[in-house]
Amino acid sequence: MESTPAADEAPQSLAAQGSVVASMTGLSRLSGFARDVVLSHFLGAAGVADAFFVALRIPNTFRRLFAEGAFAQAFVPVLAEYRAAERWRLDAFVSRVAGALALAVGAVTALGLVGAHWLVLLFAPGFHGDDARLDVTVDMLRITFPYLAFISLTAFAGALLNSFHRYAVPAFTPVLLNAALIIAAIAATPAFETPAMALAWGVLFAGVAQLLFQFPSLRRLGLLRAPTVQLRDPGVRKMGRLLGPAVFAASVNQINGLVGGILASLLAAGSISWLYYADRLMELPVGLVAAALGTVLLPTLSRLHVRGDAGGFATTLDWGLRMGILLGLPAATALFVLAAPLTATIYQHGAFTSHDALMATAALQAFAVGLPAIVLAKIAAPGYFARQDTTSPFRYAAASAAVNCGFGLATFWWLGHVGLALAVSVAAVVNATLLLRGLLRRGDYAPTRALWRALGTAAGASAAMAAGLAWLAPDAHWWLAASIKARVLELALVVAAGALAYFAVIFALGSRPRDFRHRV
Repeated sequence: MESTPAADEAPQSLAAQGSVVASMTGLSRLSGFARDVVLSHFLGAAGVADAFFVALRIPNTFRRLFAEGAFAQAFVPVLAEYRAAERWRLDAFVSRVAGALALAVGAVTALGLVGAHWLVLLFAPGFHGDDARLDVTVDMLRITFPYLAFISLTAFAGALLNSFHRYAVPAFTPVLLNAALIIAAIAATPAFETPAMALAWGVLFAGVAQLLFQFPSLRRLGLLRAPTVQLRDPGVRKMGRLLGPAVFAASVNQINGLVGGILASLLAAGSISWLYYADRLMELPVGLVAAALGTVLLPTLSRLHVRGDAGGFATTLDWGLRMGILLGLPAATALFVLAAPLTATIYQHGAFTSHDALMATAALQAFAVGLPAIVLAKIAAPGYFARQDTTSPFRYAAASAAVNCGFGLATFWWLGHVGLALAVSVAAVVNATLLLRGLLRRGDYAPTRALWRALGTAAGASAAMAAGLAWLAPDAHWWLAASIKARVLELALVVAAGALAYFAVIFALGSRPRDFRHRV
């Protein structure tokens, strides 16, 4: 049975909470891989695949701006104040925020449907002059764009549940989108002249299912409130002031990826798809490590800030950074070394060729370079948002985006899609560096001996793991030529051996399970 909100004031184990988020996110990412296997089989990396991914990316981009990233960072810290007040104030705040969000995303959705043609040209200018690809993308976008409204309200519900330490349902919710797309690809594509159109309808139906899936948990907490529009409410206005800078700051990685997608539309056909498939592989460790840690850190840091517990605030941040290093550095190392085995095993079948696998491999290695920085930025940013400071992360994100644009424009004509992936990594390093430096200068955090020890341990163990993987794994030519069964078995063996080697080394260097625990 779900406990009442008051019970959540008891000490919480961040490691346990993070494990819940990571396990559910892992299930989501595995179902996402299954989805991508199906999509790559039916669509490959041809022009129709580019069209569908553009039609999916546009509402997803607005969703990340309005909902998951920016909205949660502005909403959760203000919600922490209302949780400390009378219950009726909390209920009124939740109802009024729901109304304001529904009004905003409803208006944006209506504008998106009217301006679908111009949105496609904005997000994929390379489609101009290719009437067939442009028209089918516009048609699909008019089906997928309402997904924005449903998933934005879903993200609002998820932020509420996370604030009350109910992490499983929001983390599991993306599985429903993956399941809908798999079913649409297998069962519905024969019914459409353009098979990708079935996938567009799958996206829309998934949005409805994802929102409804939140309702039982919200009802058990007494938080399923009818939306009311009262834009002059002090809490709504305060959240609105925080939301503006947070839109850019919390979504900088997605914005950088968006810029890459726009430039990729000017390159050879398939470039958008190669970047998409590589990014999907990188999203596994980002979700399991960075998103999981950021999800549990934001409400916890917000609560500590409201209490005035500066020591607990710094200690919690230090724990998050240590976990990010110990888990993010080996993940980046493994992605770089095993880029070819992963892309060939997961994607190379059906319409997805060996050439496509090589192109996606190169992009994945470029993305992997910036993975540790992405993880650290996701962990450091809640240190600002919990204190209701969205201005500083906004400035750092602007610098990061400028670097991404400059690097991408300077390299994409001669490095192609790989230059665009590398630009995202360079920009992530800039963002993480600025965020960490800002925390140090403000006195909100100071590195501990435990942090430096974790960094040394993770670096040594990752180097040992990389050497072992390079020795154990066959070369890229073997992966491209082998049967699917042989690839799957070999990849499972290599991944298991690499994970075992990494944890054996960090144990030998002094890390123990207690180092991963933290209670506040």
